[in-house]
Amino acid sequence: MKLNSKIQIFAAILAAQAFFQTTAPAQSLWHEATSRSIFADKRGAAIGDILTVVIQENTTANKNNETKTEKTSSLSAAITSFLYPAGASSLLTSGGKLPAMAYNSDLKHDGSGAINNSESIVAHIAVKIIDVLPNNSLVIEGRRETSFSGEHQTIVLHGIVRAEDVAMDNTVLSYNIADATIQIIGKGTVTDTQNKGWFTRIYDVVNPF
Repeated sequence: MKLNSKIQIFAAILAAQAFFQTTAPAQSLWHEATSRSIFADKRGAAIGDILTVVIQENTTANKNNETKTEKTSSLSAAITSFLYPAGASSLLTSGGKLPAMAYNSDLKHDGSGAINNSESIVAHIAVKIIDVLPNNSLVIEGRRETSFSGEHQTIVLHGIVRAEDVAMDNTVLSYNIADATIQIIGKGTVTDTQNKGWFTRIYDVVNPF
């Protein structure tokens, strides 16, 4: 191959490289620092990541109390002499008899109480990682509100979960959450009818019996 041909080929390669270098690259929709490989672990572990908490709470409480008390007391007293024999003076006497006192008391108490409470909660709520502790535990917080048929329900969740307890599908079970606060607040007509009225509640507080 002649020298001129080699120079022309080399010049063409340099021109092609210069062309592709000056062409503006396409802008990616995802920042390189936050993009993940399709083979990377999808479990949330950083602030801002979202986890799904599966709430499965079953609580049962049984308690029986019975109390019985009984108290009996009696008192009998009589004045048989006051300064003088009973027949020597009429002081404090009535019909020749000095005062007398008798007292009897009988007090009984029989009390009993029973508690039989069972509660089951099943729900799913998405939460956000708001902090990562030095031991890599995740502080999570979330809130969910739903409304249907005039009923409004709010679920609030806060707690700490270990990164190891987050499953591969990015879910965590509620009983693995430490310092968990799970509040389920309902408002609506059905909820109001299940509660006592304000007068009944006051009467229950001031009722002495």
